[in-house]
Amino acid sequence: MLASNVKQFEQLEETLLACIDKARIFTEPAQLLAYGTDASFYRLVPKVVVRLHNANEVIYTLRSCAALNISCTFRAAGTSLSGQAVSDSVLITLSDQWRGHEILEQGHKITLQPGVIGADANKYLLPYGRKIGPDPASINTCKIGGIAANNASGMCCGVAQNSYRTVDSMQLIFADGTQLNTADNNSVSRFKMSHPSLINDLKDLCEQVKNDSALSKLIKHKYRLKNTTGYSLNALVDYQDPIDVIQHLMIGSEGTLGFIKEITYNTVIEHRYKASALIVFNDIETACQVVSVLAKLPVSAVEMMDGRAMHSIADKPGMAAFIKQLDLEVGTLLIESRASDLESLNQQCAAVMEAISNYTVKESIEFTRDPSVVESLWAIRKGLFPAVGAVREVGTTVIIEDVAFPVQHLAAGVRDLQALFDQFDYHEAIIFGHALDGNLHFVFTQSFETESEIVRYSDFMDALTQLVAIKHKGSLKAEHGTGRNMAPYVELEWGKAGYALMQKIKAIFDPNGLLNPGVIINESSQAHIENLKPMPAADDLIDRCIECGFCEPVCPSRTLTLSPRQRIVLYREMKRSEQSGDSAYSKSLADTFQYQGIDTCAATGLCADRCPVGINTGDLVKKLRSLKYQQFAPIARWTANHFSTTNKLLNVGLKVNQVAQKTFGSARLNKASKGIANLSNNGVQRWSAEVPGANTFKLKSTFNKLHGQQNDKKVVYLASCSSRSMGQQADNKDQRSLTEVTSSLLAKAGFDVIIPDNINDLCCGQPHDSKGFFDIAKQKSAQLETALWEASEHGKWPVLMDTSPCAKRSIEAFSEETVQQMQVVEPSLFVLNYLVEYLNITPLQEPIMLHITCSTRKMALDKQMLQLAQQCASEVIVPEHIECCGWAGDKGFTTPELNSAALSPLRSQIPNGCTRGYSNSRTCEIGLSHHSGIAYQSILYLVDEVSS
Repeated sequence: MLASNVKQFEQLEETLLACIDKARIFTEPAQLLAYGTDASFYRLVPKVVVRLHNANEVIYTLRSCAALNISCTFRAAGTSLSGQAVSDSVLITLSDQWRGHEILEQGHKITLQPGVIGADANKYLLPYGRKIGPDPASINTCKIGGIAANNASGMCCGVAQNSYRTVDSMQLIFADGTQLNTADNNSVSRFKMSHPSLINDLKDLCEQVKNDSALSKLIKHKYRLKNTTGYSLNALVDYQDPIDVIQHLMIGSEGTLGFIKEITYNTVIEHRYKASALIVFNDIETACQVVSVLAKLPVSAVEMMDGRAMHSIADKPGMAAFIKQLDLEVGTLLIESRASDLESLNQQCAAVMEAISNYTVKESIEFTRDPSVVESLWAIRKGLFPAVGAVREVGTTVIIEDVAFPVQHLAAGVRDLQALFDQFDYHEAIIFGHALDGNLHFVFTQSFETESEIVRYSDFMDALTQLVAIKHKGSLKAEHGTGRNMAPYVELEWGKAGYALMQKIKAIFDPNGLLNPGVIINESSQAHIENLKPMPAADDLIDRCIECGFCEPVCPSRTLTLSPRQRIVLYREMKRSEQSGDSAYSKSLADTFQYQGIDTCAATGLCADRCPVGINTGDLVKKLRSLKYQQFAPIARWTANHFSTTNKLLNVGLKVNQVAQKTFGSARLNKASKGIANLSNNGVQRWSAEVPGANTFKLKSTFNKLHGQQNDKKVVYLASCSSRSMGQQADNKDQRSLTEVTSSLLAKAGFDVIIPDNINDLCCGQPHDSKGFFDIAKQKSAQLETALWEASEHGKWPVLMDTSPCAKRSIEAFSEETVQQMQVVEPSLFVLNYLVEYLNITPLQEPIMLHITCSTRKMALDKQMLQLAQQCASEVIVPEHIECCGWAGDKGFTTPELNSAALSPLRSQIPNGCTRGYSNSRTCEIGLSHHSGIAYQSILYLVDEVSS
């Protein structure tokens, strides 16, 4: 029996504290719920969550759990869909210190730690024209540990380039804490000496399979298809050396056999040239016939979509007009071909189209390399999953499953699946998938709120598994891993002999059954309908969330408190407890959520860009803040109505700061500030040496409406309230204010400057919007819109806003008519579009850091900002894993730990000889300077310095 009593977990916590910081051991109920949730539709709440920094901590935790007979589960990104990363015991998660990588053999190999995001691995390999083989749809979020442990594949990966086929070596940690480096002969020798029984047991299994011709034949058949059902039994056929067998059994083992500390992949070619085509046929049967032909041609991906799938995205923006006219019988193929040179690509595309010409085509978009067209084509495929998720009823969850049929059974498999959906009333279900591999995904919505709904799902699963595994001899899981959802059916697919083999494998590696119990091997025939996750209605802003976790990598608070997914999990639980009448539990959650969920959220909305259904968790947080801050509404309204006075008061405060810093020095001020902040329970804003002095520069229009009409180079300059008030920090080399620098640059390029009337009263409304004072924010943005419309002569002249947050806020808040007729531009884009042609730029011959703000990313101007920086400096470093600095308006003052957590990776990425950084948000630059140790200023300073 596995330990489950409270005293043993208390003893475990006490033991763990001897090696692991208390801040990384979580036992508070709300945190356990939030951190324990993954992308699946199962819920198990752990008793303990640990966030580990290194291999020694993993070993210590495993041995501590084993000593108390307590089970544990490993978690990477938590994007798993089948319930393989949840636990009701100990959940082991990884800190950001598991992001190490090493490029080997000119990119032909890469060594990766399990915390590296898949897309980052490909970014490291891009200069070598290589990539890792696995290409799961979640590659921008999922991590190498999960990719390997689930043998995840994807659209182009197939069977030949998955982790099983491309693994070169591994470093492993076993259940007893023993380590093995399969690439190190000394490590291998030590392991063989310390674990002779494990080695001999694996040899016996290989011999057993070799002597069982029926089982060997079954294994070989199963792995001609994509197959992640159960353990990788092909390891017992493909390899005889026990170390090779161990290494390949670990692939797809879902954390049930050991921990993958490091993996080295043999990489594959990333072809430079690509082209895509969309071909629609009258029916699925014709489409599947074409797939069989395409399998013999130079295509890298063939995605098939049934008629319901195409119908689900027909009304999405940017879709081809003919999609709306398609009937439900059609079969559609999205085809991609890749090559290392353009001539080869053109020949390949011609060969594919010639082969297709033998079949009746209903509609088509032939091969193109046009980036916008290609993007729109793949938007069809990427939009299928969210298309179902976005329209589901509140309280239901999205089920996405993946099966594989032998390619010759593909058409029959699609038709049988469609019939099954009709039989069980899943009329919204759609089918799509990687046709070359016979791998189909299907998506439908399911409620688990009533017993009848649970029975419907269970009966469907029983019918589905019979259809796929028995009738068509296919794979129940092609690339998503077995998990809890398919564990009851592993024996159905593999038979008694195959399942017995898997049970022996589990017993050899994990004799006490402590590693991720219930996953892959689960004796309960009901495991797939147990521990189902509730999805209660909470708020229209977040009810469509499927808790996939795609949002997490870009969240600045994810290592401090909660990610967007975790905020939604807790908020849902709060609303569920309220509805159930459990007021004490609800209040406890609310108390936790105040700081964890509301106070430490930057509310920048980057999460919405990553969310498959476009949820902006920041909108919910701002809505909740509006309730919290209602008592301060009169003050907020006064500041809005007396904005000029408010700015003058801020200016006075900044002048006092200048005097105090000169008089007392930074060290004494910093110490005093910390003391005051502590005494006030952080009610008083904290000071740092990077807080700027006052801006004394007086803005003036250089354009006289009565004279100088002959100059057609004019710009309305709206200096943000922060840049109007703030000067520079004391030790910055260039002490000019941003307003002075901007004026200098505009004059250098020959532009007349129009300053709006009563500029000191103007504000975009961002400070009020972030606090939830939406009406006041709307009032300020409307006032600004009117002023700029007048100053620009009804859109005749462009409007430059010198900080990106103000530009983004204005573009979103102004009327659609104003935005269409009046060009509101942030700094980088304005320089590129209006100034560069009038400037002579001599690039700075030194490295610079570049912070691309969240507002710039939200406006999709990150490439333009980088382009400008690269024109102005010989080397530009955009630090990894910093999407938002976490300053978030005034959070850098009131909640400095958010800024600190968001920028924790920054200082270590600054190269020797780099002394300055650039951005385009005045407040963000305060925190960037503080946490980097170098001065950050607006990118306009850089442009002004290098131009003439």
